[in-house]
Amino acid sequence: MDSVVVAALKKKVLIKTYGCQMNVYDSARMADVLAPLGYGPTDTLDGADMVILNTCHIREKASEKVFSELGRIRAEKNRARERGVEMIVAVAGCVAQAEGEEIMARAPYVDLVFGPQAYHRLPEMIAAADPSARHPVVDTEFPVESKFDFLPEPSAGSNCSAFLSVQEGCDKFCSFCVVPYTRGAEYSRPVAAVLREARSLVSQGISEITLLGQNVNAYHGEGSGSGDWGLGRLIRELAEIDGLDRIRYMTSHPLDVDDDLISAHGEVPALMPYLHLPVQSGSDPVLSAMNRRHTADDYRRVVDRLRSARPDLAFSSDFIVGHPGESDQDFADTLRLVSDIGYAQAYSFKYSARPGTPAAQTTEQVPEAIKSERLQSLQQLLGAQQLAFNQSAAGTNQDVLVERHGNRAGQLVGRGPYMQAVHFDGPERLLNTLVDVKILEGFANSLAGEVVTGVSVPGGEPIERAIA
Repeated sequence: MDSVVVAALKKKVLIKTYGCQMNVYDSARMADVLAPLGYGPTDTLDGADMVILNTCHIREKASEKVFSELGRIRAEKNRARERGVEMIVAVAGCVAQAEGEEIMARAPYVDLVFGPQAYHRLPEMIAAADPSARHPVVDTEFPVESKFDFLPEPSAGSNCSAFLSVQEGCDKFCSFCVVPYTRGAEYSRPVAAVLREARSLVSQGISEITLLGQNVNAYHGEGSGSGDWGLGRLIRELAEIDGLDRIRYMTSHPLDVDDDLISAHGEVPALMPYLHLPVQSGSDPVLSAMNRRHTADDYRRVVDRLRSARPDLAFSSDFIVGHPGESDQDFADTLRLVSDIGYAQAYSFKYSARPGTPAAQTTEQVPEAIKSERLQSLQQLLGAQQLAFNQSAAGTNQDVLVERHGNRAGQLVGRGPYMQAVHFDGPERLLNTLVDVKILEGFANSLAGEVVTGVSVPGGEPIERAIA
């Protein structure tokens, strides 16, 4: 960050992020937008000059959680006013986009309400806001221009990994999902803009980049005089950036896994052998009701092709149980698909009706008790698979990107190729580096290991090894 900007950071902004990795990226870019205005980050509400709730609308009762948090912020806003400070309170993201009017009605002390496509206009909104007037500035229109054209260069801070948004919005219209209504239509950033941001991040010390999109493998960014590029071609170009050691991407849709992307998994060493590929259900009738536009066997074939290209590829996925109309047989088909595929990790949820979505209108809602029972059964199976996958790592060597200190003195924590947290002892100098770690033990949610030093011979066996 420019030294002039650093010197000017006299105000504090607390940004609380809910939901997906895209929101994490958006929050970081909001911080970049606010830095030239004199706002520096803070982790506490006490003393904050501005608070932004960057919200998610995917799960049930998301808006109620926002209003609960706003009640706590209101009390702090009143205390700040007593000290002569007018705290700016903002609600951003998908709840703001979907329920802006309700926010204004129920929380008139909120000063800014803006959707996920409008945060590049934060300076104008702040200039127009009057925290003492109780007339919030609202910006929930989908802009004609892309927000990415107006954002400053990203700041990597002290991190070694970063998110990079390459695609936004969704045209799939799954029956349960609000994303097309809150994020808008699919949009892919131009290739040159993506490469420029990636190079800027790497120049700041980033060695791992995760490409983000609601349907990231639907990426079709404008190339330089050679038509649109798909995600596979973009990954190949990113892999040529000196210093970028690791590439990941999420979230994918099975319909958009094309031949070139499959080939990239087998041909690009920097592309990590771990893929989040949501399926949602293993039942064809439920998949049809979800408007997923693929069958369970279509999904199996995609997985088989990817594993043929890269045999060590591991998968994670998303599952929804209790979608309207789901029968006992439908749920059994989901369990069968999970057994067939074998997952390294997965996220599973009970269906929750989102206002305005087609699935919320149907009368075939599954009773809550049945949804809870099915979720417990599914998570038991997925948990057993995850534990088995983690335990299978024992005795292997993994390159671990060291990201932070552990919970006790001398312990470090990083991530291996398969996204597991890896705990080991090591010196401070290993932070933000790639380290060869011998995995000693696998647990339900993490791995334990020890650092390997020395030169490795073909096959990965070290000539010498010791705790660093």
